[in-house]
This record gives sequence, structure tokens and C-alpha cells, in this order.
Amino acid sequence: MTGQLRLGVNIDHVATIRNARGGEHPDPVRAAIAAAAAGADGITAHLREDRRHITDGDIDRLMAEIDLPLNLEMAATNEMLAIALAHRPHAACIVPEKREERTTEGGLDAAGQRNHLAYYVEKLSGANIRVSLFIEPSERQVEAALRLGAPVVEFHTGRFAHVDGEERSDELRRIADCAALAVKNGIEPHAGHGLTFDNVAPIAAIPQLAELNIGHFLVGEAIFTGLEDSVRRMRAAMDAAR
Repeated sequence: MTGQLRLGVNIDHVATIRNARGGEHPDPVRAAIAAAAAGADGITAHLREDRRHITDGDIDRLMAEIDLPLNLEMAATNEMLAIALAHRPHAACIVPEKREERTTEGGLDAAGQRNHLAYYVEKLSGANIRVSLFIEPSERQVEAALRLGAPVVEFHTGRFAHVDGEERSDELRRIADCAALAVKNGIEPHAGHGLTFDNVAPIAAIPQLAELNIGHFLVGEAIFTGLEDSVRRMRAAMDAAR
């Protein structure tokens, strides 16, 4: 796969800051517009069952007010399916979700939950919503995504981001091998979680990857430099690696 590596900016944690105090500020939709101005190719938002950051109203406004494709991260539940079908975002990324976690921890077990996931993949695909599965970089999970008919997988890069030395090299190799396997089988591979200015280059250099989704780090950097600056810097780091 060739061409520019796309950057999806996740705006969840703008909403986290807003919700800590209540009210309307900072506005995640304004963040999405700023990210678009800085070179983002898409916007990602995770509507969690507990609504701890992004809310239903945010999704309404994102669909109405932004021009970039919206990637709706969602758990495989009937409630979230109904919301996705009502809004028809460009893409829906099915992620694992646990009430007690601070953020999404690890990838979806697509292989172990194949029977459960098949219904959601079918319904979303039938509504012309591009389905993605957020999975660990493993051959077993890629093969499960293929059997489920998901056109996209997003590899969890959290382990890569939090180890170093030989462990990091091994994890990078797994991601690269699984990206190549996905492309070989007609699946578009994406990646995300824990990526920063300092560690994005090796991931961005994997030629088969089509998109990176990055959020928490960019929102954190925005406190010091502004969101548009942090997005531009990430965009430049990705382009330089590719």
C-alpha cells in the first residue's frame, strides 16, 4: 500500500476535560474543526456506554458540523448499534469496553467473540458503514477479521508504546507482519494507541498501514502548544517517516 498515511484525530479527551467541570467548554466539536484545519484526515470519537467523555449530543453535532469522515468507536452492543445506524458515520470501529478501565485496554478478541461480533459487522456493513475491528497484532485476530468480513482492522499499539529495547523491536515486527497479512487478504490496516512524537516514526514507516488514530497525546500537547500545532507536528512526523 502506498500514498500518504492518514491521520485520524481522536477528540475524546477534550470532552473529558469539559466533563470534569461541566458546562460546554472546551468544546470537542471546536477541537475537531481545529484538527481539520491542521491537516487531520478524519475525526475519531468513542461514545462509551458510560458516556464518560463523548456524549450523544457531541455525535449529533460532529455529524452536522464537520466535513471530515467520522470514525465512531463503539462497543458491540444493541444500544451502540442503534446509535450508529441512526447517524450513519463514515466508519465504525468496534472496540472492547470495560466499565472500570481508564481507557481501552488491549484489542478486541475477534477470534473468541466471532459469533457475537458477526451480527454487528453484518448490520453496520449493511448500512454502508465501514466496519473496523480494534485488535491485537496477531495472525489469529487478522484471520478472524477476515472470516467476519471486516474491511478494516486497527492494530492496538499500546504494548509497542510501553516497552523498549528488544521487546519493542519484537512488537514492531508483529505489527508489520500483521499489516502485511491484512493487506494480502484484502483488509486495510490501521493502527493506534499510545503513539507520540517520539515513538510514531517506526509505526508510520510500515508501508502497509493506511491510517493512524491518535488522540490523548495530541490533546495533552495542546495544553502547551495548541491543538493545531500538535496536529501539524504529528502530521509532519508521520510524513517524514513514510
